[in-house]
Amino acid sequence: MTALSKLPTDFYEKPAQELAPALLGKILVRKVDGHTRRARIVETEAYCGVKDLASHSSKGRTARTEVMFGPAGRAYVYFIYGMHEMFNIVGGKIGDAQAVLIRAAEPLDNWQADLTGPGKLAKAFHITRKDNGLDLTGNDLFILDDAKYRPKIVRSRRIGVDYAKHWKDRLLRFVDVNSPVRRRLKK
Repeated sequence: MTALSKLPTDFYEKPAQELAPALLGKILVRKVDGHTRRARIVETEAYCGVKDLASHSSKGRTARTEVMFGPAGRAYVYFIYGMHEMFNIVGGKIGDAQAVLIRAAEPLDNWQADLTGPGKLAKAFHITRKDNGLDLTGNDLFILDDAKYRPKIVRSRRIGVDYAKHWKDRLLRFVDVNSPVRRRLKK
């Protein structure tokens, strides 16, 4: 078995466009109903602060986005389309308002779940707005480094941000093409 270690706060203190690919291959962990659920992160999207027109922070500091302006390594969870919770990880420096959306993961330990979309992933991990601001270096929801795993990373445009003017074409979506889950991911 590989030696796994919890990611420290300073791991998250990098710009979102660096943090997003760095999270690929890492293992998301949460205890749900007495069972530990683990999944390898295989798809992410970077949101690069107030200048990024696809980022919630581009509208300024609000009650919803306040956590994005805080310390790195916190969960930013929001509700969308009246039905989905979305799990993001705050990156960068305090005041920078950068975050990475966790779009998909590959279940581990014979756990059967469809984690091929950010809403499905949050639901399977029981991530809700109650987790907004949660410190990801704690013991409730955290990420492990699998030092032996090496993702093969491909970049592409983010999904669903056609409104973001020149930001819509930026290659800020990152996919680990080593994962068998990637075949089910939208191109």
